[in-house]
Amino acid sequence: MRTLVLLALAGLGAQLVDGSLGMAYGVTSTTLLLALGTNPAAASATVHLAEIGTTVMSGAAHWRFGNVDWKVVIRIGVPGAVGAFLGATVLSQLSTEVAGPVMSLILLGLGLYVLSRFTLRGLPRERLGRPLRKRFLAPLGLAAGFLDATGGGGWGPVGTPALLASGRMEPRKVIGSIDTSEFLVAVSASLGFLFSLGSQGLDWTWVAAFLLGGLIAAPVAAWLVRLVPPRVLGSAVGGVIIATNVRTLLKSDWIAASGAVSAVVYAAVYALWAAALAYSIREHLKEKVEDAEETATPASQRGAGNRATGQDDREAVEPTPSGTR
Repeated sequence: MRTLVLLALAGLGAQLVDGSLGMAYGVTSTTLLLALGTNPAAASATVHLAEIGTTVMSGAAHWRFGNVDWKVVIRIGVPGAVGAFLGATVLSQLSTEVAGPVMSLILLGLGLYVLSRFTLRGLPRERLGRPLRKRFLAPLGLAAGFLDATGGGGWGPVGTPALLASGRMEPRKVIGSIDTSEFLVAVSASLGFLFSLGSQGLDWTWVAAFLLGGLIAAPVAAWLVRLVPPRVLGSAVGGVIIATNVRTLLKSDWIAASGAVSAVVYAAVYALWAAALAYSIREHLKEKVEDAEETATPASQRGAGNRATGQDDREAVEPTPSGTR
């Protein structure tokens, strides 16, 4: 019973983060299952089966709050489903020990870019609203879906930073569209696991526990992401991407950092993240004050200008006193 409660709380927390930041449900949940001794294929299958329900709830909530671009959902979700099915069917033969660190390096670079761009410049508007092309979304979805199925998570960590870095969508719509399209990925991956594994190694009560926690958190996360300012949200997402992938790299065979080294690196990463968030919040508040002043200034300026102009006009038409020439 204690295990089920723990799984439900983990599902709630993972979905709250995933629905708010567009990533981390699969990574968080799969990590917990592996720690409990579940084999990788069964862990990924359990998480994806639970995600079928959580992504439906999350997608509906994001759609209700206007966070979804349906064209992006289809264009990235369908290739993602194909990649997820392929990844699920070859998981038992695939080694991700080499691919994992390489992908983490790429994502770390994207995370640094997203963090710096949103922290220092705010929401980039020069390309905002421009359509995303299929030749960009299709390969992205295929790769993200494959990694999601083979690694137990990856749809959000790959898709969210890539779409944010494009500068063509608001952060809340990136997160809402990624979360909604994940339904297609979860269904496809689950079918792949069921066809290749059957129900071997699956504990349906664990699936139900994850599902329950996720269903509770999904509408809260969709509401929360709509309230967080885009600049702050972008900085928060960038920090999650950096922290997650630094952790992966430190634990990889490439580095195999000691506990002391890892602690120092984590402290530096979290300090950088906290400073970026503080700066973003401060700049957002400053922008709000400036916008309010710009909204209120024109009327007062016009009034002052009219009064000054009237005074100048009166002075211009007043006759010159005699004797001053």
